Amino acid sequence: MIRIKLKETMKSKKFNIGTLAEKAGMHRNGISKILNGKNSGIEYETLNKLCIALNCEVQDIIEFVKDEENN
Repeated sequence: MIRIKLKETMKSKKFNIGTLAEKAGMHRNGISKILNGKNSGIEYETLNKLCIALNCEVQDIIEFVKDEENN
């Protein structure tokens, strides 16, 4: 499964939703949906904006975690 790590990365970089929205040129609602798992996916352009704003790598925002039952 894919796990969203954006909240942890934001915390380590001392970003709140407002700061990230401003730096990434995104709406707060879009970031909130990602943080709360209310979206069905993340576009490459969105990942690009988040990585630039947070000065991080994609794996700092999302990660693949093997499901126990699907090993």
